[in-house]
Amino acid sequence: MRYAYALTTALLLGGAAATMTVHQPAGAQTAQNEPGAIQAQAPRPNAPMSFAEMVEKLQPAVVNISTTQRVQVPNNPFAGTPFGDFFGNRGGNGSRTQEAESLGSGFIISDDGYVVTNNHVVAPGNASAVVEAITVTLADGREFKADLVGRDAQSDLAVLKIKGEGLPFVRFGDSTAARVGDWVVAIGNPFGLGGTVTAGIISAVHRVTGSGGAYDRFIQTDASINRGNSGGPMFDLNGNVIGINSQIYSPTGGNVGIGFAIPAEEAKPVIDTLISGGTIQRGYLGVQMQDLTDDLADALGVPKGKGTLIARVEPGQAAAKAGLKAGDLIVKVNGKDVTPDQTLSYLVANISPGTRVPVELIRDGDRKTVQVTLGNRPSDEELAGFDPNAESPAPEAQSPEAAAASLGVLVRPLTPQIARSVGIDPDTEGVVVLRVDPSSDAGQKGIQRGDVISSANRQPVKSADDLASVAARAKQSGNGTVVVYIQRGRVGRFVPLEVGG
Repeated sequence: MRYAYALTTALLLGGAAATMTVHQPAGAQTAQNEPGAIQAQAPRPNAPMSFAEMVEKLQPAVVNISTTQRVQVPNNPFAGTPFGDFFGNRGGNGSRTQEAESLGSGFIISDDGYVVTNNHVVAPGNASAVVEAITVTLADGREFKADLVGRDAQSDLAVLKIKGEGLPFVRFGDSTAARVGDWVVAIGNPFGLGGTVTAGIISAVHRVTGSGGAYDRFIQTDASINRGNSGGPMFDLNGNVIGINSQIYSPTGGNVGIGFAIPAEEAKPVIDTLISGGTIQRGYLGVQMQDLTDDLADALGVPKGKGTLIARVEPGQAAAKAGLKAGDLIVKVNGKDVTPDQTLSYLVANISPGTRVPVELIRDGDRKTVQVTLGNRPSDEELAGFDPNAESPAPEAQSPEAAAASLGVLVRPLTPQIARSVGIDPDTEGVVVLRVDPSSDAGQKGIQRGDVISSANRQPVKSADDLASVAARAKQSGNGTVVVYIQRGRVGRFVPLEVGG
């Protein structure tokens, strides 16, 4: 089972501060921590000296959630490996049904028993598992069998329903008002220890983890997060739910003080839709994106730190219909800047399908705006229909017609047969890499045999001579860099390559 988890104990440190007078020239700026400039030396007026009263009110609405699952496991765990024969294929090659459990947290949001938690708390543990029962246990020990109202894997949210009246519940607050440094409190069930209360501060807002999609913006906390806290609430000091604790960053598997909560502003619309029986729909552009590194920005002559580079346009999708091209740098969507904190996938996915939006981009140094009617984002299962990291079969080595030796690669024209063998569209035009000099820039940047190069410096490449000519012109101009477009299977990306001697 996969778990993600909740919040940390923090120690409020107090102390005396000494002041010092510093003479500054007239008109000079003052230091950020100039005496008197910071008003947070002590808790704000009416701030609690203890969280006890608040916790006493909130704790009854926080629940423990457990699932009972049936999982198919192989009779012989070594089947299909060399050890399978070594151990005499004990148990045969069949499978057996085994019971499994998962634990998590949640909270009641209505007096008639709607419960919010993480999707992964109540989802099957793997493809062969079936969830047979979900049990919700209240702080007072009462147990209820829960029905699954709905769940959404992309947002990692789920809604359950238990039968009851007059149940304790909590409300969502305004997570947009959350600030770095604000105190937060969590109540959950780490390791099944019900009613555990932890506290910490907000370490960051709008934290992007790199997972992509509509919900890759989290509240980060230094709070201690452990197994069983998943799905539990993050409260502000007014007792409002501003986040749902969902995951941690940990190189070791243990708590290192970096946890993430789904902001209430992102969660509540999904929860409302699930409760009403609606379908979660998200905008879809139909492009493959690539981070804009500094060297790539230099090579393309575009601004650094803003925008997302389009590495591939999916045929027949919204971007293709609007005329977007590989190599376009998208800098704005619907008037909002594309930044590391506000990614292209986040902006697009949070716009309703069918909406016509302006997309501002830079193409060949020119800035232009294109109107795009967004499509409907496919399900995770559909998007996972291909593995972008899969190794593509390499073509049979044949005598190359020419070599682009200055770029450190040996290539030949792409044929439909070779294209099919490396997993790309047979109608693709370009050259296929037969060999790479490991000491070259191409070798250092991961170019490998079987990769297809279809353009260089935005010029079509159909032969090795074409590639060599672009490299020669780049060297003569003094630039010394060629930006090639590489396709590997269904994945494409731009790579800046230095022209060698």
